[in-house]
Amino acid sequence: MVGRVARKIALVTGAGSGVGRAVMLRFAEEGAIVVGVGRTPETIEETAALVKAKGGMAYARVADLSESSPIEAVVADIIGEHGRIDILVHAAGVGYSWAEKSPGSMNDVATTSPDKWREVMGINLDGFYHASHAVLPHMIAAQAGSIVAVASISGMVGLPVAHAYCAAKAGIINLTRSMATAYADKNVRSNCIAPGFIATPMVESVLSVFEDREAAIAITPAGRPGTPEEMANGCLYLASDEASYCNGTVLVIDGGSSARQ
Repeated sequence: MVGRVARKIALVTGAGSGVGRAVMLRFAEEGAIVVGVGRTPETIEETAALVKAKGGMAYARVADLSESSPIEAVVADIIGEHGRIDILVHAAGVGYSWAEKSPGSMNDVATTSPDKWREVMGINLDGFYHASHAVLPHMIAAQAGSIVAVASISGMVGLPVAHAYCAAKAGIINLTRSMATAYADKNVRSNCIAPGFIATPMVESVLSVFEDREAAIAITPAGRPGTPEEMANGCLYLASDEASYCNGTVLVIDGGSSARQ
């Protein structure tokens, strides 16, 4: 089916790479006008260029979602230009590879400093709050809207490390559910996907484990990492009218990893 989000205005955070970039491309392919937000001008501009090269309509905006004012300014610009925001896909965040830039950020609680805890929570959980807080008044006023967050199965199971990351993803899941109950009567739906091991730059440093078939199957029955495109397909379904009765849904896309829990 083509045109599943035709003529929708979709705001995509974390669109500079990985799942966010795949969402931009997939949504544009299905007819949406996509506005990508990222922290790095070069990568977000590159994503917009890729969309345009395929004939899609895309805009690039730079914003750090760990604070509220940048995304509020982006949302105000979109409302001023297009009059509405139909879809928010929140894919912004940091994962295991963030430890390379910020040592100690993916540790367990006992060895995670308060500064590192606040850093990861600020980017991953506060970012979702800031984006949602900025778009919700407009969706509520329009009595229409769809919010899709990219959480993680790490927000559903216990892990020995990356405790701030796990807590933030769990927070995203329950904030999604809470918004679903709060705004259902305003015709605003909130759902999320929970990816497993996905081949993105965020986990690039540990992808070599999939070179060993037995080790790969130990991680996921699928025996391979998922792709950003597979995650984008999940986001597309939840954002589209095909999922009109999905609200508060956590769509697990993990190759069967969590089925063993």
